Amino acid sequence: MKIDRAQIVDTALIILNEVGIDGLSTRLIAQRLGVQQPALYWHFKGKQALLAAMNTEMLRRNHTRTAPLAGETWQEFVRVNARSFRSALLAWRDGARVHAGTEADPTDLDSIEAQLECLVAAGFDPGRALGLQIAISRYVVGCVLEEQADAGDPADKAALDQAAKSRPNLASALRFYRASGHEALFNGGLELLITGAEAAG
Repeated sequence: MKIDRAQIVDTALIILNEVGIDGLSTRLIAQRLGVQQPALYWHFKGKQALLAAMNTEMLRRNHTRTAPLAGETWQEFVRVNARSFRSALLAWRDGARVHAGTEADPTDLDSIEAQLECLVAAGFDPGRALGLQIAISRYVVGCVLEEQADAGDPADKAALDQAAKSRPNLASALRFYRASGHEALFNGGLELLITGAEAAG
């Protein structure tokens, strides 16, 4: 059976959603495709190369706002871009772990240039513009990583809340944290990053 890169990536993404990144293997992918493992290495040198291709495809399918719209302020674009990126990673089991450590795909360079143009037009120099984009990207990945790993023992959470009662600031902060949920906390942190970038400008 002849296979191509697209078939391998699509099959790998299906298996990713079934078993997660720790269970994903070239053996499983080859088995699902009905080929021998060496057939995969004609297309990918190793698992990291495959993960990079999976990341590109995940973002292609789900990251819908990668370039600013005409008339959009840099703050508006940063917000919608970060939220779109978060949604794209959350759309896949272990999406943040797949993305971590990958480089931008060459096909994405035009949209990255458009993002930088938006920030440079607002007064950022190119280096600071890229620095802001990297900071926000890493913030998104970190938030999604925590969200996708959120399976803490309720007893541990209850014990922490109980121990915090004698510390009024911490107790109040924990109540806010528990009540907010992942999305609200993400948006709050994103606003802090944007406000900090405005102040530094």
